Amino acid sequence: MKSVMIVFNQANTGRVEYMLDVLGIRGFTFFEQVQGRGTNGGEPRRGTHAWPEMNSCVITIVDDDKVPVLMESIKKLDMRNEEVGVRAFVWNIEQTV
Repeated sequence: MKSVMIVFNQANTGRVEYMLDVLGIRGFTFFEQVQGRGTNGGEPRRGTHAWPEMNSCVITIVDDDKVPVLMESIKKLDMRNEEVGVRAFVWNIEQTV
C-alpha cells in the first residue's frame, strides 16, 4: 500500500474530490488552510493580505496498482492550469490498524 499526499490550491478542491470519486478512492483525510510555497517558482499561499490564496491537502492510502493512474490524473489536473498548482507525493505504508 502507498500513501499519496496531494497539495493543491483551494480553487481545485472540487476537481480533486471528483478525481478521487472517479478513480474509486473512497477514503481520505482532508486538510484545509494549508500554507506553503512551491519549490519550482510557486507563489506563496499564506492567507495574508500580500499572499491571500491558500492550499488544501488530501492524504489517501491506496493499493500500489492505483498509484500510476492517480498520479497521471494529478499531472493532468496540474497541466490544466499550472499557475494554480497541484503537487503529489507518494510514501510506502508499512502497517495500518
